[in-house]
Amino acid sequence: MKLKNLVLPLIAIALSASAANAQSSKDVFDTDVKLTWIGLDWTKTHIIGDAAAKADQIVDKNFVEVNQKVVNEYKKFDVAKAFRRSEVSTDIGPVNKRTAKIDPDQLLSDNSDDYQHLKPEDITTLVKGFDFNGKTGIGIVWFVEGINKTKKEISAYVTLVDMKAKKVLFTERMVGKMGGKFGVAFGYANMYLSGVKSILDDIEKDKYKEWKSTYGG
Repeated sequence: MKLKNLVLPLIAIALSASAANAQSSKDVFDTDVKLTWIGLDWTKTHIIGDAAAKADQIVDKNFVEVNQKVVNEYKKFDVAKAFRRSEVSTDIGPVNKRTAKIDPDQLLSDNSDDYQHLKPEDITTLVKGFDFNGKTGIGIVWFVEGINKTKKEISAYVTLVDMKAKKVLFTERMVGKMGGKFGVAFGYANMYLSGVKSILDDIEKDKYKEWKSTYGG
């Protein structure tokens, strides 16, 4: 058999196997498909209208604390329930590594437009540059866009990702209401977590069904 006659079938087999292993948006709604909670990515976050915030502390401590509490207090921040799973794997190592590289001087803003500065195409770029630590399958990443003191809101692009292909399956900007008061005495992490809980509740109650109707058909 000639070499070229052998190579072409092998390429076809390889491409077929690759396609078979690729994730699709439909897989998100197959409860037998494993999901991995990667966590909240803060690399493009702006905090709006909170000049008294200590940016160094927020980057070095609070952002990491939020991600850890979502994992540790999984019954309160029930990602699995929101996505109709009995359990969801977790790996927040990748987002914590990215948090460590954030420049605190770029965090605070007085420009209200910075609260809505990301677009879906930005999320595609961010995912392509993401290090998923060798993981495959479907990952859940929230790219936190803004924390708005005036509105008491947190905005994030909730994103489902094929981690091996670094491909966005779907993404949507969502807004969560933050309760309580701002300030170190009340705990910035707890403020941000209240917004995370708000978004998770919205996914569980309404958004999951909408996504399934749109992307799961």
